[in-house]
Amino acid sequence: MKNSLNKKEWSWILYDCGNSAYSMAITTAFLPLYFTMFRAGEGMDLGYFNSLASVIIAIISPILGTYADYKGKKKKMFALFALGGIFSTLALAFVPYGNWQLLIFFFVLSAIGFAGANVFYDSFLVDIASDERMDKVSSFGFAFGYIASIIPFGISLAVIYLAGMEEFLGFQIVFGITALWWLILTLPLLKNVKQIYGVNPEKHTVVNSFKRLGSTLSRIRSHKQIFVFLLAYFLYIDGVDTIIKMVVPYTEQILGGGLNMFMLLGILLVIQIIAFPCAIAYGLLAKKFGTKRMIQVGIITYIIAVFFASQINSVEQIFILGALVGSAQGGIQALSRSYYAKIIPKENSNEFFGFYNVFGKFAAIIGPLVMSLVTDITGNARLSIFGILPLFIIGFIITIFLKEEKV
Repeated sequence: MKNSLNKKEWSWILYDCGNSAYSMAITTAFLPLYFTMFRAGEGMDLGYFNSLASVIIAIISPILGTYADYKGKKKKMFALFALGGIFSTLALAFVPYGNWQLLIFFFVLSAIGFAGANVFYDSFLVDIASDERMDKVSSFGFAFGYIASIIPFGISLAVIYLAGMEEFLGFQIVFGITALWWLILTLPLLKNVKQIYGVNPEKHTVVNSFKRLGSTLSRIRSHKQIFVFLLAYFLYIDGVDTIIKMVVPYTEQILGGGLNMFMLLGILLVIQIIAFPCAIAYGLLAKKFGTKRMIQVGIITYIIAVFFASQINSVEQIFILGALVGSAQGGIQALSRSYYAKIIPKENSNEFFGFYNVFGKFAAIIGPLVMSLVTDITGNARLSIFGILPLFIIGFIITIFLKEEKV
């Protein structure tokens, strides 16, 4: 029983299963295609709007996290952002054809809701799992998120196929499916997970939140382990998030008319299946070889993937690229989350995860922006992938200075 997952842990994991549908359908697959239908030949412009959403959430994350550290606030803030993201996703289905500005408006709102909810979701890890279980529970969250997301994604593929790749109705139904799936799998967390760690409520909570924010900044600077990790994370997670967000626009640009988009979506489905056992494997291997070392393995895998991506010329090669990315994506995200959760003060988990999100989201500004700019300047989307290579290399070098946490 010691190694089995309890009700709270499963409820927490199920939310990952729910919001992974958003990540797959909106961030990676269908929304980029839909946006291209609104703005033919301008798909890489989506990188600018991804960066805009990242800027907004990066600015507000530490403030939200500091406020939510007061006992009784975390779940309320989580619900606000999760439901905001869900209903903004649903709103995408009702945008009139051609109104790309309104489409982007709801996309940015949904991205803010998705990322904002994750600040509180990630910080709930300290409330549901002990230090020695964090790698496992965090890895299971990503793993089951990947495998569960194939259900709404598979249904969505069938809808798109039956409606036709060029028909807007299919995509509109997909946005509705995504929002409903996300909503249903949010409910167990809202019912079963409670905030355990936090600071006691006090008068003038908003004003005092800003005061505590300054205190946290000082603590991060003086806590070498946290500061070094966040610096490394800022760099390598940029590359990870950029590949997630830009893989469809990138492959569409470099393969052009030679790309069978329905086949590409099918490959993305297979990648989710590959990512499931690999994310679990990362969690198990971290127990044997250490969390830091397995994060480094993930970074090296991404470096190899970048070089391979620059040379792809067929859909079959995209599958190989996807297998490389899928093998490391869940593992590096899960272990980054659990490593950080183990080195921060638990009573200030929201506060510190707010900064975790700041580093992650400000990082996510750079990659998509660089890829879009390089494509616009050179006219060659293939060169844009090299813009994220230094982020992985420098991030790896910085991780060398991290200590391996023993639990």
